[in-house]
Amino acid sequence: MDNTPIPTLDLQAQYAQIKPEVDAALMRVVASQHFINGPDVEALEREIADYCQVKHCIGVSSGSDALLVALMALNVGPGDEVITTPYTFFATAGAIARLGARPVFVDIDPASFNIDPRGIADKVTSRTRAIMPVHLFGQCADMDPILEIARRHHLAVIEDAAQAIGAEYQGRRAGSIGTLGCYSFFPSKNLGCFGDGGAVVTNDAALANQVRLLRGHGSNPKYYHKLLGGNFRLDTIHAAVLRVKLPMLDSWTARRQETAAHYTTLVAGRGLDNWIQTPPVVQSRHIFNQFVVRLDERDGLREHLKKHKIGCEVYYPLPMHLQECFAGLGHKQGEFPESEQAALTSLALPMFPELTAQQRERVVDAVAGYFEARRGLGHRLAA
Repeated sequence: MDNTPIPTLDLQAQYAQIKPEVDAALMRVVASQHFINGPDVEALEREIADYCQVKHCIGVSSGSDALLVALMALNVGPGDEVITTPYTFFATAGAIARLGARPVFVDIDPASFNIDPRGIADKVTSRTRAIMPVHLFGQCADMDPILEIARRHHLAVIEDAAQAIGAEYQGRRAGSIGTLGCYSFFPSKNLGCFGDGGAVVTNDAALANQVRLLRGHGSNPKYYHKLLGGNFRLDTIHAAVLRVKLPMLDSWTARRQETAAHYTTLVAGRGLDNWIQTPPVVQSRHIFNQFVVRLDERDGLREHLKKHKIGCEVYYPLPMHLQECFAGLGHKQGEFPESEQAALTSLALPMFPELTAQQRERVVDAVAGYFEARRGLGHRLAA
């Protein structure tokens, strides 16, 4: 029996297939000694803009900083409100709160894990400045109704596309649809660098210029500061790595989609869809940054998989409205039931382009083994 560990994500497998190109790119930057905002950053910005179908791309220091600087470019600050989802990584709500603005939460659609547009209009007030949908796990939020609400109330739309570069909504690339789009190049993302990195994209030239100014302490020319910005620059070495990886992204996405389809077929074939729910493809191009299943016995299955040396991860165990640092917002348990239920029932299975068919079968075999051991005791999914 094969007991070789299967990680949730295997970056070493990815590096092995592109090692010569990556190593050459790294040494090119080292030889140039141009480590900040070098030629590779400018080239990457052009290439990302082209890939994401936008006019402007600005490389920044992380996905978190991309969200922060996008809000800063819109002059969001104390007293303002930004509508977003409570079921997301902390940076989404954290960027809003860091500027003194208030995150206003709207519950999610349980099928997609993304913000439910039907709850947004009622949350708009005279203080609302923007809507920040998150394209979670690699699938776009339902953008047209969000854009319609934004137009009606003259609001900006900032897409948190940290997990969704290359995902599409009705033929439009994630990040290109709203006022500004934000990406993360954290190593675990579909397009990851060798540390922290990110980008902001937009079709608005004035906003692009504002973001460029803000990422360098608001300075132009050097030592003359027009704005209170920050150090949000993308390291050249990360840009060089990303330029090697970007041409591979679509083929890696295709492998992820193949893996997701295989998982779904295996689950159905074993009759496991009575107990676990695989992620549906709701929008036109899901890139599966994660493969997140839902089940009532999440914690039991997680421990079972770990015993069998199969990686898994909980995204995310506590929604934003219940986080200690947001206690001052006054939210209570039960206020956003779909987000709370997702936090209790979701589990990410191994997902990376190099995951073999045999490894996928081992994952599903282990899942099946858990329910077979608990036959008659397991809870079927609620209809």
